[in-house]
Amino acid sequence: MTRIAILGATGYTAVELIKILLRHPNAEIVAVTSRQEGQPHIAMIHPSLTGRLDLRLEDLSPAEVAARAECVFSCLPHGASASVVPALLDAGRRVVDFSADYRLNDPTVYEQWYGQKHVDAARLGKVPYGLPELFRDQIPPARLVANPGCFPTTAILALAPLLKAGLIDPKSIVIDSKSGVSGAGRTLKLTTHYPECNESFSAYNVGRHRHTPEIDQVLGMAAGCPVEVVFAPHLVPMDRGILTTTYSQPLTAASEEKVLQTIRDFYADEPFVRVVDHLPATKDAMGTNFCDITARVVRGRVLTISCIDNLVKGASGAAVQNFNLMFGYPETTAL
Repeated sequence: MTRIAILGATGYTAVELIKILLRHPNAEIVAVTSRQEGQPHIAMIHPSLTGRLDLRLEDLSPAEVAARAECVFSCLPHGASASVVPALLDAGRRVVDFSADYRLNDPTVYEQWYGQKHVDAARLGKVPYGLPELFRDQIPPARLVANPGCFPTTAILALAPLLKAGLIDPKSIVIDSKSGVSGAGRTLKLTTHYPECNESFSAYNVGRHRHTPEIDQVLGMAAGCPVEVVFAPHLVPMDRGILTTTYSQPLTAASEEKVLQTIRDFYADEPFVRVVDHLPATKDAMGTNFCDITARVVRGRVLTISCIDNLVKGASGAAVQNFNLMFGYPETTAL
């Protein structure tokens, strides 16, 4: 049994994580943290946990967290996570970080996109990116794993096999993604206020979204050369789910059958990637840790379509997948 603490336990990814861990036979949640006053019971913040987890939210120091738990899931925002992770690692604890603090390898790129200096910059470039389908060998021995972003998961899983096989031009890629509103988090914002987003469909942060350098970096590792994508995210008035369509130029003549077979071969042994012939929909993956992928060749261009549940494979499910690998449990446990 592994004792677990969850930092920043009031958000959507945290409650999804708790629900998964409650059915994990080798996990025991021993602490949930928040800066909310009065130490409210977790069920007051997440009523769906009533009768399922008897813990109160506490404002604990890293030392207090480390005294209780062996593994820490940090659901804190960027900047805040890197301020506590070093102390947890120094105390001998293992961490799965949900923020972007350890995903990028270059502190200059982090500062450019996140608008602040990294407080633990010496660790960047040494932390495994928590996408087992590409980096499984690096995850089991790691003390710290950087959980991927939700948008990047759909784009990277769809494109990595094609780039690795040299089928598409790494400088021609356009990524068009649609996300449910839970992807913006639980903090109140005007753009996700019900009257603003209901019955409306909008693009946002086109060319400026912080997931862009993360996608460039990981796809560049798959391609073995620099990759530059055009990334256009959109907000869809649904609770959860991401559907991503990518467009790229083939480097050689490629039939639809060849493109699909390349992706199938790449993921032949992966438990959470389903390569399908039909056009997948977000409801196909909702509530699961699956990423559904297909491809089409249209007028000489290669298109991929992929979808996930942004709160599961895009966040908490991926985190538990990484946790299982880190602690030697079967990778699919509780998923």
